[in-house]
Amino acid sequence: MVGKKFAKSAPAATDTSHAQEAARIEITGLTKRFVTPTGEPFTAIRDVTFTVEPGQFCAIVGPTGCGKSTTLGQVSGLERPSAGSVAVGGRPVTGITKGVSFMFQADALFPWKTVLGNVMIGPTLAGMAKKDAIALARDWLRRVGLTGFEDRYPHQLSGGMRKRVAMAAALINEPRILLMDEPFGALDVQTKAIMQTELLGLWEQSRPSVLFITHDLDEAVALSDRVLIMTSGPGSIKESFEIDLPRPRGEVQDIRHEQRFLELQNQIWASLKDEVQRAYARTAGAA
Repeated sequence: MVGKKFAKSAPAATDTSHAQEAARIEITGLTKRFVTPTGEPFTAIRDVTFTVEPGQFCAIVGPTGCGKSTTLGQVSGLERPSAGSVAVGGRPVTGITKGVSFMFQADALFPWKTVLGNVMIGPTLAGMAKKDAIALARDWLRRVGLTGFEDRYPHQLSGGMRKRVAMAAALINEPRILLMDEPFGALDVQTKAIMQTELLGLWEQSRPSVLFITHDLDEAVALSDRVLIMTSGPGSIKESFEIDLPRPRGEVQDIRHEQRFLELQNQIWASLKDEVQRAYARTAGAA
């Protein structure tokens, strides 16, 4: 009897371990060069190296123009590196990788589709029966507090509500990796805090690996397990900070008043401030 139980449980452990490995992001010596409209070469990022462990919430902060979004584009597979490599789950990224969802600053909703129609796109494209996709989409809209808005169109929603739709559309696919490029940057302070708290609650349910780009240092510290500082362009990783605030974290607005949060915020700002000042001085000189 014991032997039979062991035989059944072993594959489950192996499957779990394999799923975790599939959610690892490994970036090694990543460099991206562009050619400007005037024909001049431009290096956006240079020799970027870091790893996002399975289930880790990792934020990247840095001055404007340092290459944060460029780095995310390399991980997404939407762009190809000039040098170096990106691997997801141990496999080189050569195109759009399965199991990856995106959430960007600009609304990525189809304006001609209803809220329900936008959220159910992922499951439908994955081959789920329409009836099941509708039921799943309704459940996710319930989770993000949009029950009753299924038949609305994006232009009929507030900015915060559109972000909730985008979040549901990203998470309904149960991604192993979630890429987020300043997803709440355009929101007012109050709505932003609410959305940050909702994101934490939804993320806790399945713990995908997250790579989160932001200009907001408070946001990075409140949400993340780890914060990476990028240098002023060409961007590279200057420093990494482990965020040891306990999870689950509750309301983001409350976290910002905790003593440990303030200590971490001050430590990271001491490193980030120099890069922001360098970037400002460079652009001011160019002007």
